[in-house]
Amino acid sequence: MYRIKTFNKIAPQGLARLDPGRYQVGEDVEAEEGILVRSANLLDYPLPESLLAIARAGVGVNNIPLERCSKKGVAVFSTPGANANAVKELVLCAMLISSRDVTGAVRWVKNQAASGVEVETVVEKGKSAFVGPELYRKALGVIGLGAIGSLVANVALDLGMDVYGFDPFLSVDAALRLDRHVHVVRDVNELYKKADYITAHIHFNEKTRHMIGPAAFAAMKPGVRLINLARGGIVDEEAVLAALDAGKVTAYVTDFPTNNLVANPHVVAMPHLGASTPESEQNCAVMAAEELRDYLENGNIKNAVNLPDVYLDRSGAQRLCVFHKNIPAMLASITALLSRDGVNVENLSNKSKGDYAYTLVDLGTEVEPAVLEEVRKLKGVIRVRTIR
Repeated sequence: MYRIKTFNKIAPQGLARLDPGRYQVGEDVEAEEGILVRSANLLDYPLPESLLAIARAGVGVNNIPLERCSKKGVAVFSTPGANANAVKELVLCAMLISSRDVTGAVRWVKNQAASGVEVETVVEKGKSAFVGPELYRKALGVIGLGAIGSLVANVALDLGMDVYGFDPFLSVDAALRLDRHVHVVRDVNELYKKADYITAHIHFNEKTRHMIGPAAFAAMKPGVRLINLARGGIVDEEAVLAALDAGKVTAYVTDFPTNNLVANPHVVAMPHLGASTPESEQNCAVMAAEELRDYLENGNIKNAVNLPDVYLDRSGAQRLCVFHKNIPAMLASITALLSRDGVNVENLSNKSKGDYAYTLVDLGTEVEPAVLEEVRKLKGVIRVRTIR
C-alpha cells in the first residue's frame, strides 16, 4: 500500500483517484512515499528517505525545495493548465477594473451611504470620477503564451482587442493553441511599445525576477495598465510604484499584495484569487493525484518540474526506474550491467531536463538484487527503484 501525506485541503475529487485499497492517504501519514500539497510551505520540511514524489495541486512550486528534492531523487509535479480558465476569467475582470475603477466606484457609493447622504441624489455627479476607456480596439500585451496566456490572448481577440504576445520559449503545443491573429513578437520591447494593457503569465525564477522593472517601464506607452496574476516577484515593486506616481502606469492590478502596494491609490490588490474557484481546485487536485499515481505505480512522468516527460506502456516482467544526473554514457552503463547479467531489455526510454535525467527500462525477467545495487553505485545515479 502506498502512503500519501496531504498538506492543505485537497479536493475530494482528486483524493477519489487514489484507490483506498492501494493508498493510505491523510495528514497524519508518516514515512510517506508521496505528498499532495497546494500552498503549504515545504521549504524546511524534512523529506523522509521513503519519499518518491511531491505533486502540487497548482502551477508554481516556490513552496517546494526543488533542488533538495532533485538531489534526493524526489520527482516534483505541478498541474499546468488545470487552473487556466479560472485565471483567464480573473484577467478579464482585472482589465475591466483597471479601466473603469469599478472597485473605487463601489467603495465611493458605500462611503456616500455611510455618511448619511441619499445616494441616488449624488451618483450622477459623482460618477464622472470613475470614467475609463473600453477594452474594444485597445492593444493587449501578453507575456508568456502557455496554457493561461494563450487563453487570455484568444479571448481578448473576441473582445475586439489587438493582441501582442511574447514568449521566448513558445512550445509547439502552445503555438497551436494560439489564434492566428495574435501578433507574436520576438522582442518584448515591441510589445511594451504597443500595449495599452499588459498581463504577465510566466514562471517566477531568478531569470524572471523583476523582469518588469525600470527598463521595462521606460519602454512602455504612457498610461499603460499592468496586470500581474502570475507571481509578485516578476514585477519590481519599487519600480512599479515609481511608475504609478509618475503617471507612466495608470493602474496596477496584482494578486500579490504588500503593505506598500496597498497604500498606493492606483493599485488594486487581491488576495491571490487567481485559481480560487471550485472548478480549478478540483481540476488541480485530480491532475496532481493522477500524476502521482502514474509515477508511483508505473514510473511514468508527466508535468514534472525537475524531470522530463517520460512514458512507456508496460511490458516485460519488471520495470526499472532510474533517477540520475544528466551525464554522458549513463544509459550505456545501465544497459551494460543488465546485459552482463543476461537480462533482456524489452523496452526503454531515456530523457533529460537540465541537470537531471530519467531512465525507464522494461525487463524480460526480474533482475537480481546484486545487479540493482551495482546500478545504484554508478556515478551520477541518485535513485533506483523497481516496479512489478
